[in-house]
Amino acid sequence: MGHDKLRKFAENETFSCLLQPDASAVLDKSGDPSLGLRLNDHPVKGHWNSTMFEKDQPIVLELGCGKGEYTIDLSKRVSGNNYIGVDIKGARLWRGAKTATEENLPNVAFLRTRIEFIEAFFGPGEVSEIWLTFSDPQLKSENSRLTSPLFLERYRKFLKPGGVIHLKTDSRFLHEYSKAVAIENNLTILAATTDLYGCAPSEEVSSRSTSASRTPPPASPAVPPLTWPRVATVAGRTPPPDGCVSALFEVQTFYEKMFLAQGYKITYLEFIIDHEGPYKHPSDFDSDYWRSIEGPRRFSHSPSTSQR
Repeated sequence: MGHDKLRKFAENETFSCLLQPDASAVLDKSGDPSLGLRLNDHPVKGHWNSTMFEKDQPIVLELGCGKGEYTIDLSKRVSGNNYIGVDIKGARLWRGAKTATEENLPNVAFLRTRIEFIEAFFGPGEVSEIWLTFSDPQLKSENSRLTSPLFLERYRKFLKPGGVIHLKTDSRFLHEYSKAVAIENNLTILAATTDLYGCAPSEEVSSRSTSASRTPPPASPAVPPLTWPRVATVAGRTPPPDGCVSALFEVQTFYEKMFLAQGYKITYLEFIIDHEGPYKHPSDFDSDYWRSIEGPRRFSHSPSTSQR
């Protein structure tokens, strides 16, 4: 391990905005291992606003936050929310936690843990929104994808009713898979585009087209236009703050900039995960086809479920 990593790990221990629980604090090793992952609740579960933040405000998570660019920037644009970036890589989290500390940002926190453990840290209805920014598409492992039925079930345990998932990715495979999951489970898609920066201000996208189709579906009025400066305005739902919307276009992670430079289009999907009963796997998603057009990457994907 390099000296710079050791320095960052040591400094991480001094940041009050960074929670770094040991895995043993939440892993329950009792019982039958064949029953799958068993977790104990962490003491912070259900108490983030009173424990980590100055104000009791809606909580927004960025899962696989990497260096925390979105977490930090959103906190500055929308002071009425509390933001938590989650990642397993301490050296990455150091950058976000250091910025939050140096700039004395009162509505920012970071959690170092595996995303598989996420339900051990948040109570029912404690979280309002989740951002997934350039997650590993996990081309060969469906249950490792952060929009799989397995992960949606985890999110449902702590997202409030009407809670929203934002997926921003360069991976057409992950975008189409996530859209197929939403359609299969009759989830409300608020916005979707396969070319975020190239879409026209009044572009409309379909929520009920078949994601498995190899031909892009025609536009449909079923989903509101992806417009500037508002995204996903639907009847009965409060429009997101303009600061949140502008961040979608203006904040770019390290990997986003890299893939844009290589000519890859950035996709965006926003949907509500409210659903009765178990989430179903998409029945008509052509994984072989979408995997085949994923294209080569000059950067190999991380085997973890954190941000690339």
